[in-house]
Amino acid sequence: MKQLSELRSRRWFDDVGMRGFAHRQRMQQYGARREDVMERPMVAIINTWSDLSPCHAHLRERAESVKRGILMAGGFPVELPAMSLGEVLVKPTTMLYRNFLAMEVEELLRSLPCDAVVLLAGCDKTTPGTLMGAISMDIPTLFCPAGPMLNDRHVQNGVTRCIGAGTHTRMFWDDHQAGTLSAAALIELEARMTRSPGTCNTMGTASTLTSMVDALGLCLPGASSIPAMDSAHTRMATSCGKRIVQMIWEDLKPSRILTRGSFQNAVAVQMALGGSTNAAIHVIALARRAGIALTLADLDAIGRDMAVLVNVFPTGERLMEDFYYAGGLLGLMKTIESRLSLDELSVTGTTLRANLALAQVQDAEVIRPLHNPASAKGALAVLYGNLAPDGAVLKPSAATDRLMTHTGRALVFDSQADMLKAMADETLDCDENTVLVLRNAGPVGAPGMPEWGNLPIPAKLLKLGVRDMLRLSDARMSGTHYGTCVLHIAPEAAVGGPLALVQTGDLIELDVAKRLLQVHVSDDELERRRALWRAPAQSVQRGFTRLYQDHVTQANEGCDFDFLEGTAATPEPDIF
Repeated sequence: MKQLSELRSRRWFDDVGMRGFAHRQRMQQYGARREDVMERPMVAIINTWSDLSPCHAHLRERAESVKRGILMAGGFPVELPAMSLGEVLVKPTTMLYRNFLAMEVEELLRSLPCDAVVLLAGCDKTTPGTLMGAISMDIPTLFCPAGPMLNDRHVQNGVTRCIGAGTHTRMFWDDHQAGTLSAAALIELEARMTRSPGTCNTMGTASTLTSMVDALGLCLPGASSIPAMDSAHTRMATSCGKRIVQMIWEDLKPSRILTRGSFQNAVAVQMALGGSTNAAIHVIALARRAGIALTLADLDAIGRDMAVLVNVFPTGERLMEDFYYAGGLLGLMKTIESRLSLDELSVTGTTLRANLALAQVQDAEVIRPLHNPASAKGALAVLYGNLAPDGAVLKPSAATDRLMTHTGRALVFDSQADMLKAMADETLDCDENTVLVLRNAGPVGAPGMPEWGNLPIPAKLLKLGVRDMLRLSDARMSGTHYGTCVLHIAPEAAVGGPLALVQTGDLIELDVAKRLLQVHVSDDELERRRALWRAPAQSVQRGFTRLYQDHVTQANEGCDFDFLEGTAATPEPDIF
């Protein structure tokens, strides 16, 4: 057990010289008592709340609950605001700033007298961003997830169904574009579909990643499933505060919790959930921060062996609130217990085996048994071929069966703006067998790898009832979206990947069973085209975006900065 004198914060507050005097003086300036900083460990609460992050609207209140728990356990809480990355409103994409948030968290914790940290986050990139920084800092860390929003209901043609954010947004918009949903009905849905604070209530990136962090052992067990507005969520936040203080004395840091086995558990959970393809990037980035080699091939191997068991959109029919009532993440992990590494340590100080001892499924229609999956097609397939030598990903469970083996003529777009303009053109030369291709949308090219991968269906085909086509890009896709979309093609076009060489009219072949993505063009012709190719000029010459483009890795490597990967120690600051 650690002693008070051994904690990081003691370098600031135990010093007998002028610097220690100044540190204690400044803490008392804002109302802290001298004994608060002299006799208690200091716990940071990093909060990604803001007025422009609606999913995190409740995290100001939850921070107070965490503080209460810290004080009850004998710690001293300090709340630190960090960059708020609410999806949808942040442009060009929150992914551009995930690494910014990771750097901010790491440097906040390093530069200030923090003995441990509770991370308040949950909306898509805030989860990996905060954790990447905390893993690199490697002080006791506990993740307090924002939780999903509440469900809504919608009656259409006499049928009532659950609806929520994300998946249904795209569905209703396509219906409106096709003329089957009125403008008045769309306005009504706009006001009702997001009924409360909290993250998307489909199995989008937010719930996928918070569930994976839970499976990694960095949350209080099952915390990721609790709806944001449930009273249990407030109680969970208080428990986070109490537990983090105990973790300080136990010196229970991420480096003791994160192993290859814990990451395999997280990936198995992703697959059973039918989780977002975005997880492929983030889990690799998290693993690399922890010094663990995790590859797309590892993800594909686990995905081949795990059907989707959770009946939640976009693979199924229900929403996250239903998942919670059905037993939540612990119920799901109990179901796949035989596929998990059960001796991994968690923030509780006990093993996954112990954490699952009392777990059970309450509704087998929502959390399916292994013999009755929600989808047998799997949540992730990794594709290779002359179009994706370093890999690309597809979500089979959200794709159309007839397109899982498909060859069609490419229709290529070099920018999203050109693509969107073309989609409205009633004379566009395409049919349901055309393969839509968007390039220059990757980490360097966009920049920031935005969620443009769910390419829209051309308006003229929507009116004919077409709702899916084979679509390819070096971009990402929201976890709430659906369709036969090949994503994360690596290397990306902007750095000279083969996608840069494809031309409209080329035949492109997809065979998911064979994990194949191929353009039917000879090697000689591709080399001829490569000799003529020129890299796009970087439009940004300053600021964080320039830093991003100069140092970001490719999708198959996690899109981290090349100088932040790994476990090399950064010296503690010299405070004297």
